[in-house]
Amino acid sequence: MDYLERLKPLALLLLRAALGIVFMTRGWPKLFGQNAGMQQFFAEHGLPTSFVYLSGVLELFGGGLLILGLFTRPVAFLLAIEMGVAIWKVHLLKGYLVVREYEFPLVLFAACFVLATIGAGFLSIDQPLFGGRRSGSRVSKKKAE
Repeated sequence: MDYLERLKPLALLLLRAALGIVFMTRGWPKLFGQNAGMQQFFAEHGLPTSFVYLSGVLELFGGGLLILGLFTRPVAFLLAIEMGVAIWKVHLLKGYLVVREYEFPLVLFAACFVLATIGAGFLSIDQPLFGGRRSGSRVSKKKAE
């Protein structure tokens, strides 16, 4: 299974690219489409109408950042939160047993959460900027010494 380990950077790149494309195509109409309909939809589900723009910016620009692999962890975490709120406020209205109502946002939530915890991988802009550093890595090195 070592050969699969070597494919991890490519797998993370493909995951970031797929998520980025999906989020960008969902964010664009929220910012540049018919906002009145989206604002009404948000209001009907108990969300402030200004969240249309917040969601659009997060999805459009966050999706682009995911593709680049720049600030991947915080962006993916914010997108996971957004998908969690979408599941909670919109997709669970018919109950949690009706999985077909929330399967797509659930997969987006899970994939974003994975990226937030694992990071962008070697094939990203995060790698040369931040390297393989993680919070707490200094503590681990000190304990090893």
